[in-house]
Amino acid sequence: MQREEKQLESALEAIIMRVNDLKTAIASMIIKLECEYETLNWPNFLDNFAIISGHLTSLSKILSHDKALNLKHYTVLPLHLSPEKDEELMRLTENRISTFAHDLVPDYLRTKPDPQVEQKLLTYEAKVNTLNFDQANEFNKQVQQYNKVLGMVIDAINKNREEMENETKSRTTQMQTSSSADTHALINAVCNGKGLKSDVQMVQSGVNPVANNMLVGRLAGQSQTPGQGPMVGQMSKAPSAIKTNIKAASQIHPYGR
Repeated sequence: MQREEKQLESALEAIIMRVNDLKTAIASMIIKLECEYETLNWPNFLDNFAIISGHLTSLSKILSHDKALNLKHYTVLPLHLSPEKDEELMRLTENRISTFAHDLVPDYLRTKPDPQVEQKLLTYEAKVNTLNFDQANEFNKQVQQYNKVLGMVIDAINKNREEMENETKSRTTQMQTSSSADTHALINAVCNGKGLKSDVQMVQSGVNPVANNMLVGRLAGQSQTPGQGPMVGQMSKAPSAIKTNIKAASQIHPYGR
């Protein structure tokens, strides 16, 4: 008897642990449905539902294990009924049950469904048993057709989800619109004159040196810090093909002294 009692206690402890885990998962699901319904999405809901399903599977394995005691051989009987408030009962039930009275015991210790529910189940079972082969085959075809439609809907949803995910990924990965090598080369050309050709080489290659020098002068003037004057001396003069003869000012002055 002592060994059997110890086995019963250990089995009940394991069952209570699994039931508490299941209760916590269900409470978390209810909180998310009531408080986080605006941000709750379908994948998170399925994850929580999978957690609940896992706890139910663990509980079923414990109950169906060979070494587990068959709880059907045991009966729960109320030892004390009282309409008064019971603090220990409230602690054990997390303030859900305050009294263990005569009108509540049939509901709390019920091992069968509610009489109305049981009557409906019996009605459905009797209706199923009266079906002939043709009617059962027709219902089977309807179920298969319904499953086919559901499969098509699921495939369409998965396809749209993949397209949305691919579109989101393509938006996040933007195309490169600049080259760091070209940027450094342009900065070295403007600030240090690196890579610029001489006037003679530019004339031979057909490039207008005046316009190029003016452009380089503007870029160099913009790169100066505030307070510095324009870089006039750094600008090279354009070669002139016209010969000029400039006389002294004293020779052409009309009013001699």
